[in-house]
Amino acid sequence: MSYRRLHAVFVKELHHIVRDALSLGMALAVPVMMLLLYGYALSLDVDHVPTLIYDQDGTQASRDLIRQFQGSKYFEVRGFADGYGPIERGIDRNDIIMGLVIPRDYSRKVGQGHDATVQILLDGSDSNTASIVLGYADTVVRDYSVNLRASMLNRRGGEHSPPPVDARLRVWYNSSLESKNYVVPGLIAVILQIIAALLTSLTIAREWEMGTMEQLLSTPLRPTEIVLGKMMAYFVVGLADAIVALLVGLFVFTVPLRGSLLLLAVSICTFLFGALCWGIFVSAATKSQLQAYQIGLLTSFLPAFLLSGFVYAIETMPTVIQVITYIVPARYVVTIMKGIFLKGVGLNVLWGQLGFLALYAVLVFLWATRKMNQKLV
Repeated sequence: MSYRRLHAVFVKELHHIVRDALSLGMALAVPVMMLLLYGYALSLDVDHVPTLIYDQDGTQASRDLIRQFQGSKYFEVRGFADGYGPIERGIDRNDIIMGLVIPRDYSRKVGQGHDATVQILLDGSDSNTASIVLGYADTVVRDYSVNLRASMLNRRGGEHSPPPVDARLRVWYNSSLESKNYVVPGLIAVILQIIAALLTSLTIAREWEMGTMEQLLSTPLRPTEIVLGKMMAYFVVGLADAIVALLVGLFVFTVPLRGSLLLLAVSICTFLFGALCWGIFVSAATKSQLQAYQIGLLTSFLPAFLLSGFVYAIETMPTVIQVITYIVPARYVVTIMKGIFLKGVGLNVLWGQLGFLALYAVLVFLWATRKMNQKLV
């Protein structure tokens, strides 16, 4: 391999990128636009749940329970109903998600020390949100019940009786429980996967369609030099995208970076190398830019979003799908990004994921070189 020929291909491809100002601007702007759009729009936080209350009891005890929901940040009481009809219509029109019904005998059962029940009606159209809201409501009712029972025992016994269990929760890594801290690191990895694959998926196919591939064939360039030269030019653009995406994540979304910046840089460079080589492989496998774009999008967008653990936990997927995720490189880079950003773990924990990315990069580079050699022959 000649450094001079490699440098010539790199400069030639870099000049082509710079001359196409529109494509270069899009390549740099799209990651920022996607990061801002998904970072703000894709929120897993469930709070301020619109709630309608039907208080059949109308006593001090029922009003105390209502105040528990009004004082919680997870619920937003929109009003009070005089029957089940308004709750049903509110759920049908998507005006509310939850309805709370307090029965008539609520205060009597509470005063006698019996178990008092309340009814929670939920919109189960979105099962995930409904499950989370049900957990919130159950926690509010349970905490209120424990305090109420302890207060009644104190009044009867004349002495303070602490609760039997004093649960003290401590959340690690994302103590504020903000979904942006969980979403943005994985989103950066997914965006880089998509952009990197699409950047290079058209490069070889474009040469064939423009008729310039014959000129490359007439030169003493080797397949390795063509692949590396073109990859290096787009690597510069991909690295610029990565830096911009990281800056947006750190300073716009204020996601904490607790791990090693060096390990993060090495991981991103390794991942970019493999993703760019995959794009070149796809481009070399077809002579059509349309086909190359479609295959590049299909093999980067869908696996990165659905099978990387970016949004959907891999542990909850069917066993067959979990096995398939092991060949998706985005799964490993998402794990690395979240580990470095949120947990601050190092190479002693992430060596397996980084090793797979390195192996993937080498294999894809060899495949792209071999495919290019076949095209040249």
